[in-house]
Amino acid sequence: MKKMTLFFFGICLSIGLSAQVLVSTEPMLKNAVLEEFTGIHCQYCPDGHAIAKSILEANPGRAFVIAIHQGSFAVPSGSEPDYRTSFGDAIAGQTGLTGYPSGTVNRHVFSGSNTALGRGSWSGAVGQIITQNSPVNVGIASTFDPLTRRITVQVELYYTADAPTASNFINVALIQDSIYGPQTNGGAGNNYLHMHMLRHMITGQWGDEVTTTTAGTLVTRSYSYVVPDAINNVPAVVPNMKVVVFVTKDHQEIYTGDEVDAIGGANMYIGSIASEEPYIQRGYQGFENIFN
Repeated sequence: MKKMTLFFFGICLSIGLSAQVLVSTEPMLKNAVLEEFTGIHCQYCPDGHAIAKSILEANPGRAFVIAIHQGSFAVPSGSEPDYRTSFGDAIAGQTGLTGYPSGTVNRHVFSGSNTALGRGSWSGAVGQIITQNSPVNVGIASTFDPLTRRITVQVELYYTADAPTASNFINVALIQDSIYGPQTNGGAGNNYLHMHMLRHMITGQWGDEVTTTTAGTLVTRSYSYVVPDAINNVPAVVPNMKVVVFVTKDHQEIYTGDEVDAIGGANMYIGSIASEEPYIQRGYQGFENIFN
Protein backbone atom coordinates (compact mmCIF):
# COMPACT_ATOMS: atom_id res chain seq x y z
CA MET A 1 0.00 0.00 0.00
CA LYS A 2 1.12 3.54 -0.71
CA LYS A 3 0.16 6.53 1.33
CA MET A 4 -0.02 9.90 -0.39
CA THR A 5 -1.22 13.37 0.55
CA LEU A 6 -2.35 16.31 -1.55
CA PHE A 7 0.46 18.67 -2.48
CA PHE A 8 0.44 22.22 -3.76
CA PHE A 9 -0.35 22.58 -7.42
CA GLY A 10 2.03 25.45 -8.19
CA ILE A 11 4.20 23.29 -10.46
CA CYS A 12 1.23 22.63 -12.72
CA LEU A 13 0.33 26.30 -12.78
CA SER A 14 3.88 27.21 -13.73
CA ILE A 15 3.62 25.29 -16.99
CA GLY A 16 0.49 27.23 -17.91
CA LEU A 17 -3.19 26.45 -18.05
CA SER A 18 -3.70 26.86 -21.78
CA ALA A 19 -3.69 23.09 -22.24
CA GLN A 20 -6.04 20.66 -20.53
CA VAL A 21 -4.43 20.10 -17.12
CA LEU A 22 -7.23 20.53 -14.60
CA VAL A 23 -10.16 18.54 -15.89
CA SER A 24 -10.70 14.86 -16.54
CA THR A 25 -11.76 13.67 -19.98
CA GLU A 26 -13.35 10.54 -18.51
CA PRO A 27 -17.15 10.49 -17.98
CA MET A 28 -17.99 11.37 -14.39
CA LEU A 29 -21.03 11.44 -12.15
CA LYS A 30 -22.71 14.68 -11.18
CA ASN A 31 -21.82 16.45 -7.97
CA ALA A 32 -24.61 18.01 -5.94
CA VAL A 33 -24.90 21.75 -5.26
CA LEU A 34 -27.28 22.62 -2.43
CA GLU A 35 -28.34 26.26 -2.46
CA GLU A 36 -29.71 26.85 1.03
CA PHE A 37 -31.99 29.85 1.56
CA THR A 38 -31.65 31.06 5.11
CA GLY A 39 -31.72 34.09 7.41
CA ILE A 40 -30.59 35.18 10.85
CA HIS A 41 -34.18 35.55 12.12
CA CYS A 42 -35.38 32.17 10.83
CA GLN A 43 -36.11 29.94 13.84
CA TYR A 44 -35.86 26.65 11.94
CA CYS A 45 -32.74 27.59 9.97
CA PRO A 46 -30.26 26.16 12.50
CA ASP A 47 -31.85 22.78 11.82
CA GLY A 48 -31.34 23.39 8.10
CA HIS A 49 -27.70 24.26 8.75
CA ALA A 50 -27.26 21.00 10.66
CA ILE A 51 -28.82 19.00 7.82
CA ALA A 52 -26.55 20.73 5.29
CA LYS A 53 -23.53 19.88 7.44
CA SER A 54 -24.58 16.22 7.64
CA ILE A 55 -24.91 16.10 3.85
CA LEU A 56 -21.36 17.39 3.43
CA GLU A 57 -20.03 14.89 5.96
CA ALA A 58 -21.82 12.00 4.25
CA ASN A 59 -20.71 13.00 0.73
CA PRO A 60 -17.17 14.41 0.89
CA GLY A 61 -16.16 15.91 -2.43
CA ARG A 62 -19.55 15.08 -3.95
CA ALA A 63 -21.82 17.69 -2.37
CA PHE A 64 -21.36 21.41 -1.76
CA VAL A 65 -23.42 24.05 0.02
CA ILE A 66 -24.02 27.71 -0.80
CA ALA A 67 -25.90 29.42 2.05
CA ILE A 68 -27.85 32.34 0.64
CA HIS A 69 -29.12 34.82 3.22
CA GLN A 70 -32.24 36.19 1.59
CA GLY A 71 -35.83 37.18 2.26
CA SER A 72 -37.55 38.82 5.22
CA PHE A 73 -35.80 36.60 7.79
CA ALA A 74 -32.43 37.86 6.55
CA VAL A 75 -33.19 41.55 7.13
CA PRO A 76 -30.95 42.83 9.94
CA SER A 77 -32.33 44.78 12.86
CA GLY A 78 -30.48 47.69 14.44
CA SER A 79 -26.75 47.02 14.48
CA GLU A 80 -27.02 43.41 13.31
CA PRO A 81 -24.78 42.37 10.40
CA ASP A 82 -26.25 42.24 6.90
CA TYR A 83 -25.39 38.92 5.27
CA ARG A 84 -27.47 39.50 2.15
CA THR A 85 -26.10 39.90 -1.37
CA SER A 86 -27.45 41.53 -4.50
CA PHE A 87 -27.85 38.07 -6.06
CA GLY A 88 -30.00 36.22 -3.53
CA ASP A 89 -33.46 37.53 -4.35
CA ALA A 90 -33.23 36.65 -8.06
CA ILE A 91 -31.93 33.15 -7.33
CA ALA A 92 -34.67 32.56 -4.77
CA GLY A 93 -37.27 34.09 -7.07
CA GLN A 94 -37.08 31.22 -9.54
CA THR A 95 -37.38 28.45 -6.94
CA GLY A 96 -41.02 28.80 -5.89
CA LEU A 97 -40.06 28.62 -2.21
CA THR A 98 -42.82 29.29 0.32
CA GLY A 99 -40.93 29.04 3.61
CA TYR A 100 -37.53 29.01 5.27
CA PRO A 101 -35.26 27.22 5.34
CA SER A 102 -35.67 26.04 1.77
CA GLY A 103 -33.13 24.65 -0.61
CA THR A 104 -32.57 23.58 -4.17
CA VAL A 105 -30.37 20.67 -5.19
CA ASN A 106 -28.83 21.36 -8.58
CA ARG A 107 -31.86 23.61 -9.20
CA HIS A 108 -33.62 20.45 -10.30
CA VAL A 109 -37.38 19.88 -10.26
CA PHE A 110 -37.89 16.63 -8.35
CA SER A 111 -41.70 16.86 -8.21
CA GLY A 112 -44.34 19.35 -9.23
CA SER A 113 -43.08 22.48 -10.96
CA ASN A 114 -40.81 24.11 -8.36
CA THR A 115 -37.18 23.50 -7.49
CA ALA A 116 -37.57 24.52 -3.82
CA LEU A 117 -37.38 21.69 -1.29
CA GLY A 118 -38.04 21.57 2.43
CA ARG A 119 -35.05 20.62 4.55
CA GLY A 120 -36.34 17.09 5.06
CA SER A 121 -35.96 16.41 1.33
CA TRP A 122 -32.42 17.67 0.81
CA SER A 123 -30.55 14.48 1.63
CA GLY A 124 -32.69 12.30 -0.62
CA ALA A 125 -32.37 14.77 -3.48
CA VAL A 126 -28.58 14.80 -3.15
CA GLY A 127 -28.59 11.01 -3.19
CA GLN A 128 -30.46 11.02 -6.50
CA ILE A 129 -28.28 13.62 -8.19
CA ILE A 130 -24.90 12.06 -7.42
CA THR A 131 -25.85 8.78 -9.16
CA GLN A 132 -26.49 10.53 -12.49
CA ASN A 133 -24.01 11.02 -15.31
CA SER A 134 -22.86 14.55 -16.08
CA PRO A 135 -22.30 15.64 -19.69
CA VAL A 136 -19.53 17.99 -18.52
CA ASN A 137 -16.60 17.87 -16.09
CA VAL A 138 -15.32 20.90 -14.19
CA GLY A 139 -11.68 21.70 -13.42
CA ILE A 140 -10.78 24.58 -11.09
CA ALA A 141 -7.64 26.33 -9.84
CA SER A 142 -7.77 29.40 -7.62
CA THR A 143 -4.95 31.74 -6.63
CA PHE A 144 -4.87 34.83 -4.41
CA ASP A 145 -2.54 37.82 -4.40
CA PRO A 146 -2.49 39.19 -0.83
CA LEU A 147 -1.01 42.53 -1.96
CA THR A 148 -3.87 43.36 -4.33
CA ARG A 149 -6.47 41.03 -2.73
CA ARG A 150 -7.21 39.69 -6.20
CA ILE A 151 -8.58 36.17 -6.58
CA THR A 152 -7.97 34.56 -9.97
CA VAL A 153 -9.99 31.48 -10.85
CA GLN A 154 -9.03 29.26 -13.78
CA VAL A 155 -11.89 27.08 -15.01
CA GLU A 156 -11.79 24.21 -17.46
CA LEU A 157 -14.82 22.39 -18.79
CA TYR A 158 -14.64 19.16 -20.74
CA TYR A 159 -17.78 17.79 -22.38
CA THR A 160 -17.82 14.00 -22.33
CA ALA A 161 -21.24 13.99 -24.03
CA ASP A 162 -23.39 16.43 -25.98
CA ALA A 163 -25.20 18.81 -23.64
CA PRO A 164 -28.98 19.04 -24.19
CA THR A 165 -28.67 22.71 -25.14
CA ALA A 166 -26.18 24.64 -27.25
CA SER A 167 -25.74 27.26 -24.54
CA ASN A 168 -24.59 26.65 -20.96
CA PHE A 169 -23.37 28.97 -18.20
CA ILE A 170 -20.32 28.88 -15.92
CA ASN A 171 -21.09 30.19 -12.44
CA VAL A 172 -18.33 31.09 -9.97
CA ALA A 173 -19.55 31.68 -6.41
CA LEU A 174 -17.38 32.98 -3.58
CA ILE A 175 -18.41 31.62 -0.18
CA GLN A 176 -17.04 32.21 3.29
CA ASP A 177 -16.86 30.00 6.37
CA SER A 178 -16.50 30.83 10.07
CA ILE A 179 -18.52 34.03 10.23
CA TYR A 180 -19.73 34.58 13.80
CA GLY A 181 -22.97 36.47 14.27
CA PRO A 182 -26.57 36.35 15.47
CA GLN A 183 -28.98 33.53 14.70
CA THR A 184 -32.45 32.94 16.10
CA ASN A 185 -32.60 29.56 17.89
CA GLY A 186 -28.89 29.16 17.30
CA GLY A 187 -28.15 28.82 21.00
CA ALA A 188 -25.05 31.02 20.76
CA GLY A 189 -26.34 34.57 20.98
CA ASN A 190 -24.31 36.73 18.60
CA ASN A 191 -21.59 34.08 18.30
CA TYR A 192 -23.37 31.57 16.08
CA LEU A 193 -21.05 30.00 13.53
CA HIS A 194 -22.25 30.68 9.97
CA MET A 195 -20.75 28.52 7.22
CA HIS A 196 -20.76 28.40 3.40
CA MET A 197 -22.15 31.95 3.22
CA LEU A 198 -22.48 33.42 -0.27
CA ARG A 199 -20.45 36.61 -0.46
CA HIS A 200 -20.25 37.26 -4.21
CA MET A 201 -20.99 35.78 -7.64
CA ILE A 202 -17.79 36.45 -9.57
CA THR A 203 -19.48 35.65 -12.90
CA GLY A 204 -22.53 37.81 -12.18
CA GLN A 205 -26.14 36.88 -11.56
CA TRP A 206 -26.52 34.05 -14.06
CA GLY A 207 -22.98 33.19 -15.10
CA ASP A 208 -20.74 33.32 -18.15
CA GLU A 209 -22.21 31.82 -21.31
CA VAL A 210 -20.59 28.86 -23.08
CA THR A 211 -21.73 28.16 -26.65
CA THR A 212 -19.61 25.09 -27.45
CA THR A 213 -21.26 22.21 -25.62
CA THR A 214 -20.67 19.12 -27.77
CA ALA A 215 -18.79 15.97 -26.79
CA GLY A 216 -15.02 16.37 -26.91
CA THR A 217 -15.07 20.14 -26.40
CA LEU A 218 -12.61 21.75 -23.98
CA VAL A 219 -13.52 25.19 -22.63
CA THR A 220 -11.01 27.32 -20.70
CA ARG A 221 -11.91 30.55 -18.91
CA SER A 222 -10.25 32.83 -16.38
CA TYR A 223 -12.04 35.07 -13.88
CA SER A 224 -10.75 37.53 -11.32
CA TYR A 225 -12.20 39.51 -8.45
CA VAL A 226 -10.63 41.99 -6.07
CA VAL A 227 -11.98 41.09 -2.64
CA PRO A 228 -12.78 44.18 -0.58
CA ASP A 229 -11.84 44.29 3.08
CA ALA A 230 -15.55 43.97 3.90
CA ILE A 231 -18.77 43.20 2.06
CA ASN A 232 -21.84 44.91 3.52
CA ASN A 233 -19.58 45.86 6.44
CA VAL A 234 -18.97 42.17 7.17
CA PRO A 235 -15.22 41.37 7.09
CA ALA A 236 -14.19 39.43 3.98
CA VAL A 237 -11.61 36.98 5.34
CA VAL A 238 -10.07 35.30 2.30
CA PRO A 239 -8.36 32.42 4.19
CA ASN A 240 -11.88 31.36 5.20
CA MET A 241 -13.21 31.53 1.64
CA LYS A 242 -13.85 28.88 -0.97
CA VAL A 243 -14.75 29.02 -4.65
CA VAL A 244 -17.69 26.98 -5.92
CA VAL A 245 -17.90 26.55 -9.68
CA PHE A 246 -20.97 25.02 -11.27
CA VAL A 247 -22.34 24.70 -14.81
CA THR A 248 -25.98 25.32 -15.60
CA LYS A 249 -28.07 24.19 -18.54
CA ASP A 250 -29.87 27.54 -18.41
CA HIS A 251 -30.47 29.70 -15.34
CA GLN A 252 -31.94 26.71 -13.56
CA GLU A 253 -30.69 23.14 -13.99
CA ILE A 254 -27.15 22.60 -12.69
CA TYR A 255 -25.24 19.79 -14.39
CA THR A 256 -22.45 19.55 -11.85
CA GLY A 257 -20.07 21.62 -9.75
CA ASP A 258 -17.05 21.52 -7.50
CA GLU A 259 -15.36 23.52 -4.75
CA VAL A 260 -11.78 24.55 -3.98
CA ASP A 261 -10.06 26.79 -1.46
CA ALA A 262 -9.85 30.40 -2.57
CA ILE A 263 -6.13 30.45 -1.74
CA GLY A 264 -4.17 27.84 -3.67
CA GLY A 265 -7.09 25.49 -4.30
CA ALA A 266 -7.34 23.05 -7.21
CA ASN A 267 -9.35 19.95 -8.07
CA MET A 268 -7.05 18.38 -10.64
CA TYR A 269 -8.13 14.98 -11.89
CA ILE A 270 -5.35 13.12 -13.70
CA GLY A 271 -5.56 9.68 -15.26
CA SER A 272 -8.40 7.22 -15.66
CA ILE A 273 -11.03 7.06 -12.93
CA ALA A 274 -13.47 4.84 -14.81
CA SER A 275 -12.48 1.52 -13.23
CA GLU A 276 -14.37 0.01 -10.31
CA GLU A 277 -11.33 0.49 -8.07
CA PRO A 278 -9.57 3.61 -9.37
CA TYR A 279 -5.85 3.74 -8.73
CA ILE A 280 -5.91 7.52 -8.75
CA GLN A 281 -7.96 9.36 -6.16
CA ARG A 282 -8.74 13.00 -5.70
CA GLY A 283 -6.98 14.65 -2.77
CA TYR A 284 -8.72 16.84 -0.21
CA GLN A 285 -6.92 19.22 2.11
CA GLY A 286 -6.67 17.71 5.57
CA PHE A 287 -7.51 14.18 4.39
CA GLU A 288 -5.11 11.32 3.75
CA ASN A 289 -5.84 8.78 1.00
CA ILE A 290 -4.63 5.19 1.24
CA PHE A 291 -4.80 3.18 -1.98
CA ASN A 292 -2.97 0.56 -4.02
